[in-house]
Amino acid sequence: MKLATTETAKQRWEREQLEPALKKSPERPGPFTTISGRPIDRLYTPEDLPDFDYARDLNNPGEFPYTRGIHPSGYRSKLWTMRQFAGFGTPEETNERYKTLLKAGGTGLSVAFDLPTLMGRDPDHELSLGEVGKCGVSIVSLADMERLFDGISLAGITTSMTINSPAPMIFAMYLVVAEKQGADWKTLSGTIQNDILKEFIAQKEYIYPPRDSMRLITDIFAFCTREVPKWNTISVSGYHIREAGSTSLQELAFTLRDGIEYVQYGIDAGLDVDTFAPQISFFFNSHSDFFEEIAKYRAARKIWAEVMRDHFHAKLERSWKLRFHTQTAGVSLTAQQPYNNVVRTALQALAGVLGGTNSLHTNSLDEALALPTAEAATLALRTQQIIAAESGVTHTVDPLAGSYFVERLTLDMERGAKEYFAVIDRMGGMVEAIEQGYPQKEIAEASYLFQQAVEKREKIIVGVNDFVQEDEPRHPILYIDESTYDKQLGRLEELRKTRDNAKVQQTLDALRTAARGRDNTMYPLLDCVRAYATVGEMCDALREVWGEYEEVPLI
Repeated sequence: MKLATTETAKQRWEREQLEPALKKSPERPGPFTTISGRPIDRLYTPEDLPDFDYARDLNNPGEFPYTRGIHPSGYRSKLWTMRQFAGFGTPEETNERYKTLLKAGGTGLSVAFDLPTLMGRDPDHELSLGEVGKCGVSIVSLADMERLFDGISLAGITTSMTINSPAPMIFAMYLVVAEKQGADWKTLSGTIQNDILKEFIAQKEYIYPPRDSMRLITDIFAFCTREVPKWNTISVSGYHIREAGSTSLQELAFTLRDGIEYVQYGIDAGLDVDTFAPQISFFFNSHSDFFEEIAKYRAARKIWAEVMRDHFHAKLERSWKLRFHTQTAGVSLTAQQPYNNVVRTALQALAGVLGGTNSLHTNSLDEALALPTAEAATLALRTQQIIAAESGVTHTVDPLAGSYFVERLTLDMERGAKEYFAVIDRMGGMVEAIEQGYPQKEIAEASYLFQQAVEKREKIIVGVNDFVQEDEPRHPILYIDESTYDKQLGRLEELRKTRDNAKVQQTLDALRTAARGRDNTMYPLLDCVRAYATVGEMCDALREVWGEYEEVPLI
């Protein structure tokens, strides 16, 4: 259909159909926007895509720029990995949960660590008090990692570990456990999050200054290209950026620009882009605005492909392909009427699937109250399985392609992200932008505007600012008591009595020496782990060399 004909038809429709209908039944009060505040038109037609080029903007699945997906057959050949994020209490308790999830049909593991582990502190540190095992599993030394994966073959499963500042230490522990199991490192597959830039931007679980932190990341890049070639060395995460209050566009832009920064640092460290870029993966949020989220994923693949091919001149097609994990939006879950969260999660998971995610975690209904119970976690997994087996959405690739609305949203996402890139580039890069507080300020403003919209009831949260239910019954939750702290503290004391402490100090000294120089820090870290040095001891050794980062307050 020619554009001029479509414009005439639209004008006729507005005159003959829309205007009389609005006189009889006016539209609801607006604003009609996405959850991020993007205005949404009443109707989308071909005139909203005047310069749309199929080969340039879309193309077929498996073909550059991969807007429709990186695999030609989509989910017809292989479903996404169903990976449930889990971790609490002692390693034994989490190990039991893992086995339950695997028995229920999970196809990958995802480790949640407690706050002391995330911050590189041992259980006996004063800042660990009250936090051991509470928001994730407590991992102190190699002994705990052995307990965590007892009876689980690391050669036979993919594992994702959500850890950032102490990522090299935790990764080294995982590798030594695999080594003890007799696994070949070159066959191991999984992901270490290892995304420190988003910590400075959003989650704030950083230890070292930005540039020293980037050194650890490029060391992992170099190490894995030689030793663990199938491992995803970094999961560039927009999830926490979104959870901090960003818009969908900000999540897309800041995440991809973080990825660009990591690639540039890898090249500056002397690595060939095609040796490490294929091991970079991404991690996105799936929030409640269905079409906006789908457009975000499609735009992400297109932008990354163009950046890797045309800016970094990567030669391998694997370097162009953006692979990503999705987690449904924890920040969208409500303590009020928690069973509503099942519906929210199902819609968010469906958006991730229609957007072509390669891996998916579905949040549990009780996560606004506490860590999920085993029953709630199983229901969350069943949500993915029902989408895969019963909905029919996996039968064709990118089923929403060609939708005037979705394609317009996708192009708008692409344009908006590139505008953010330009601002950050003028600052000198993402590290410099973070040091100036730019992405932090953007997210804070977006979060404030969304909260205003909720308080004005311009955005409805069912059960919170509308459809409220009084006298709700209490929902059963998983309670983590202080016994984990007592047990982990006792184990730490016993470890320090029974290990070779002289050997531990020798390996920690070697780590400090490597940090002061240019040697790859992963090799001395592996020696520290084999000697049963603790997470806190290894992190403290680097604190002595690099210090701790203190963020400049936003004004």
